[in-house]
Amino acid sequence: MDAAEPPALRRWATLLRPCLCVLLGLVAPIDVHAADRMADNTLVIGLPLEPPHLDPTATSAEATLNVVQSNVFEGLTRITDEARVVPGLAERWEVSPDGLTWRFFLRAGVRFHDGTPLSAEVVKASLDRARGAGSTNPLQGLLKVIAAVDADDPLTVRVTLAQPAAALPTWLGWGNLGIVAPATAATNTTQPVGTGPFRFVAWRKGEAIELARTDAYWGTPARLRAVTFRVIPDPAASVAALRAGDIDAFPNLPSPESLAALRGDKRFTVSVGSTEGETLIAINNARPPFNDRRVRRAIAHAIDRRAIIAGAMYGYGVPIGSHFSPTDPAALDLTGRYPHSPKLARALLREAGVDLRREYVLKLPPPYYARRSGEIITAQLAAVGLRVRLQNIEWAQWLDQVFTRADYDLTIVSHTEPLDYDIYGRAGYYFGYDSAAFRALLARLDRTPDGPARTAQLQQVQRQLADDAVNVWLFELPKLGVWRRELTGLWRNSPVQSMDVTAAGWGPAGVAGQVAGQVAGQVAGKPAPTGGASELAGAGLPATVIAAAWTLGLAALALFAWAARGVPLRLWLSRLGGALVTLAGASVLIFLLVQVLPGDPAAFMLGLNASPESLAALRTQYGLDIPGWQQYLHWIGGLLQGDLGTSYTYRVPVASLVAERLAVSLPLAALSLLLAMLIAFPWGLAAAARRGQRADRLLMTLAQAGLALPNFWLGLLLVMAFAAGLGWFPAGGFPGWAGGLAAGMHALLLPALALAFPQACILARVLRTALDESLAQDFVRTARAKGLTRRETLWRHALPNAWLPVLTLLGLQFSFLLAGAVVIETTFALPGLGRLVFQATEQRDLMVVRSLVLLLVAAVVFVNLWVDLACRRVDPRLRSRG
Repeated sequence: MDAAEPPALRRWATLLRPCLCVLLGLVAPIDVHAADRMADNTLVIGLPLEPPHLDPTATSAEATLNVVQSNVFEGLTRITDEARVVPGLAERWEVSPDGLTWRFFLRAGVRFHDGTPLSAEVVKASLDRARGAGSTNPLQGLLKVIAAVDADDPLTVRVTLAQPAAALPTWLGWGNLGIVAPATAATNTTQPVGTGPFRFVAWRKGEAIELARTDAYWGTPARLRAVTFRVIPDPAASVAALRAGDIDAFPNLPSPESLAALRGDKRFTVSVGSTEGETLIAINNARPPFNDRRVRRAIAHAIDRRAIIAGAMYGYGVPIGSHFSPTDPAALDLTGRYPHSPKLARALLREAGVDLRREYVLKLPPPYYARRSGEIITAQLAAVGLRVRLQNIEWAQWLDQVFTRADYDLTIVSHTEPLDYDIYGRAGYYFGYDSAAFRALLARLDRTPDGPARTAQLQQVQRQLADDAVNVWLFELPKLGVWRRELTGLWRNSPVQSMDVTAAGWGPAGVAGQVAGQVAGQVAGKPAPTGGASELAGAGLPATVIAAAWTLGLAALALFAWAARGVPLRLWLSRLGGALVTLAGASVLIFLLVQVLPGDPAAFMLGLNASPESLAALRTQYGLDIPGWQQYLHWIGGLLQGDLGTSYTYRVPVASLVAERLAVSLPLAALSLLLAMLIAFPWGLAAAARRGQRADRLLMTLAQAGLALPNFWLGLLLVMAFAAGLGWFPAGGFPGWAGGLAAGMHALLLPALALAFPQACILARVLRTALDESLAQDFVRTARAKGLTRRETLWRHALPNAWLPVLTLLGLQFSFLLAGAVVIETTFALPGLGRLVFQATEQRDLMVVRSLVLLLVAAVVFVNLWVDLACRRVDPRLRSRG
C-alpha cells in the first residue's frame, strides 16, 4: 500500500483483510461439476415446475408424470418416444372378436421396489382403485367403459368392457394408470414405490427429487447410477444453471429465445422435438356470436399461424389444423383448410351480422406461449375488425372461470394429453361444442380395431372438427431440449408426459455405454445410494450445522432477554395482549381473504381431464365441501394444538414444509441482514463523518442509485459473472445442510448479496440522516466545545442517539428478508418461504397459504415487539417515560 495513503484507509484494509480471506475460502468451488458426474455416472436434470406430489394415479400434473412415469412406475403397456404402444408389465394381450373382453398376460418375476411381487390380483386392485367411486384418478371418467376386472390366474388379467374401446392399450400406457401395490398406494404421494428401473431416494421439497438405479429390475437395467431432478422455475435461471454446469440437461427448456445462443455453445446438444400439446385458440361455441360457425371460420381465416410461431415461439413449432398431433401416423395436414385471408374473414363477419363495435375478451393463462401469442392474435383480429381485449389470469382463475364455468369468449391453451380428441364429445366441456354427428363418429371409432379402417375414421374425426371450426388450432407445442453433448438416450419427442431417463447415459448408447457407466461408478468408489423410500433429505445433519442452529437460537434468546431486561410486568402484559389481539384479527382476515380467492383447489390438483366424481371425492377428502365457518374453526382448533394442517398439493403436514423452507429462508435472511449491516454501517458513518463534503455527496448519490437497482437484476448479473462466467458459485439451488455448513453458505452467498445491497443502501441513508440530526444537536456542539474530535463526537455521542431509527429499520428489513425474497428465491431457485407462499397461492393450496401467512404475521409481530423493547433498552428517555 502506498505510504501516502491516510492512516484511516490502512486501518480499514487491516480490518477487511480477514473478511476477504474468509470470503475467498467460501468462493472455492465446492459443487460437483459435470465431469465429476460423468465419472460418478449420475445425472442432474432441470424441471420447470415442481410436482405437487409423486403419485401419478392421483394427479394430471405434468411435473409429477415427468419424474415418475416409466422411471419409477410402469403400466401394463408402454408408449415409446415414437408414440408406439409396446408391451410393458404385460408381455402380450388379446381381445375378443366383439371387442368387449381383453386379456393381459403379465411378465413373470416382476417385483415392486419394496419386494412385493406383481400379480393379477395386484393389477386388479390397482385398476379398481383408479376407477372406484372415491377415486381421484384424472382418468376415472374414461374408465367408466370398464365393467369388470378379474384375475383368471396369477399372471392373467381379464378386463371386461361395457362397450368397445379399441384405445384401451393406449390408455393403459399413460402415467395415470401406472400399476401400484395396494400396501403402498396410500403413501405414494411422498414415498413412491413402483416396478421401474429407478427407485425413489429423497425429495427436498422446492429443490430436488433423487432417484437411484435398482439392481433388481426385471428388464434391462438403467445406464445411470442415480438421477436428480432439480426444480428451476425461472427461464433465465435455467439457462444460467446449464451454462454454470449445475445441471446437465433441461429436456423441456421454457426459454425458446435462448436456444440460438445455446446452439452456439459446443458443450451442448440442442434438440427440437414434438409433444402432444395441441396449442389452440379455444372458442366458446355456446356464446353468441361464436355459436355461429361462420364467425369461428372468420377467426380461423384472420389468424396467421406462421407469424405467431415466428413471433411468439421464435420459429419453434409445427402448424396444425385440427386437434391431432402431426407426428401420429393417422394425422392429416389440414392447415390449408382456412388459409390466412383477412378479406375472407371480414366477409364472413359481415355475413354473420357481427356487431364490430362490441369488445370481446381473450383470457390468457400464465404459460409463455399463451401470453406471447395473445398479443399477436389480438393484432390479427383487430385487422379484420374484431375488437379483443387481453386479460392475463392465473392458472387457478383460468380453471375456475374458463374450464369450470365456461365464462369466457376466447382463450389460448395447450392440451398436452395424448389422443384427447374425445374431449369434443363430452357433455358440458368448456368448448361448448355439441354435435350429435361427432359423438356418433366417436362411438364408431371405439368399435373399430387398429388397422386401415380405424385410421380412416381418425382422419374423419379431424375433418369434422376442422369443418365445424370448433377452435382455431395454432401449432403443436415443441419440445425444446438442451443437454450436454456427451449425454445420450434422452427423448427428442414427448408423446406422453414423461422425462424418460431409462435409456439415458454418458457416452454411446447400448451395452458399451452401459458397461462404461458401471465401471466409472466403481472407479469413483461411490456405490448407488442404499437408502430406501423412507430416507429423508437432511437426515444425519453434521455437527457443525446442529451447532450453528443452536447458536442462532441461543443468540435470539439472548437478544430478547437483553431487550426485555427491566421491563415492568404491566408493560409486558400490555404488549403481549396487543400481539395476541393482532394475531386473532389477522387469522380472521387471512382466512376470509384466502377463502374468496377464485379457483377450485381440487380442479387445480386433478387437471383438465378430471371427472366430476373425482373432483367431488377430493373436495370431501380435504373438507372443502363444508361451510366456511366450520373450515375456520377446524383450522384454528388445529393451530391451537400445534397442527398447521395438511398441504392440499404436497399431501404432507404444513409444519414439515415450513420447517424445510425455514432452514433456507432463516439463514438467507440472517446472512443478508449481516451483509447489509457490514456494507451500510461503514458507508453511513463515512458519509456522516464528511458531512457536506464532496465524499458525502458521492456516497449518498451511490446509495440513491443502489435503491433504484432491482435486486433480481443484480442477482442475474452476479450469476452471469460469478457462476456462468467464473464458475466460482452455483447459479442457483440449495444442496441442503446435510452437505455441511460450508456448502450451504456457498449456495446462499450470491442471493444474500443480491438481497443485501439494496437494503444496505436504505440502511446507509437512514443511518446518515439519523447521524446528521444527532450532530446538529446542542449536546454535540457542547462536546465539540470541550475539545472532542469530530470522530470521537460521532462515535461517543451521535451514534448512540441514532440507534432508534436504525433498530426500527433493521426489524422491518428482517421481516421483509424472511418472507419477501420471493423474486430472489425464484431467480436462484431457492426453496424458501417466499417461494412456498407464491406457489401455494398460485396452486390454491389454501391450507399452506393460511397457516404460513399467519406464521409470518406472528414473526413480524414479535420482531416488532423486540424492536419496541430494544428501543427502550438503548434510549433511557423512553424508560423514564414509563
